[in-house]
Amino acid sequence: MAAQVVVYDIGNVLIGWQPEQAYDRMIGVSRREALFASVDLHAMNDRVDLGENFHNVLTQTIAAHPEFGTELEIWRDRWIDLTGPVIDHSLRLLRQLRAKGVLVLALSNFGVEAFEWAEARYPFLREFDQRFISGHLQLSKPDSAIYQALEAECGVAPDRLLFTDDRADNIAAARARGWQVHLFDGAAGWAQCLVDEGLLSEEEAA
Repeated sequence: MAAQVVVYDIGNVLIGWQPEQAYDRMIGVSRREALFASVDLHAMNDRVDLGENFHNVLTQTIAAHPEFGTELEIWRDRWIDLTGPVIDHSLRLLRQLRAKGVLVLALSNFGVEAFEWAEARYPFLREFDQRFISGHLQLSKPDSAIYQALEAECGVAPDRLLFTDDRADNIAAARARGWQVHLFDGAAGWAQCLVDEGLLSEEEAA
């Protein structure tokens, strides 16, 4: 069945999210490797994504790892500098879809405070028709409950939803609910998917 609504992840689909690479530039590869080996930053970020206060989580993490206090302060004070760049072609596709009247939703793991900072730097995040942000919902992908929440709110049958995300586990969870899915590995492949689905023409997807 043809997709009716397009659902976008944000990190690594619209905006780069590779904190390891950002830290490599800021503190060097060897120190970054030591940091990430000693501190479970992804688990820390998962807490924020589920709605815990960003500052509180970072304060606790810095207190637990004082030997990396300076490096963790970068995450606390310069989190927005760990993001980017914008994936321009993917953004153009989003805007083409909306220009054609296709409903475009966001489904993203993002902390409450972090999403506010991201909106300020990337105003196009306000262009979605609806946004389902994990920190606000206190649910995160790939928990099936966050997909169910989107279904209930938008009122569209699962098989009419087309979802793109860069993580295979998030894609698998959506597929298990009957969504149409595309594992994002670059804007060109996503563009072709939208053409194949009849949502955009070749010219519109360029």
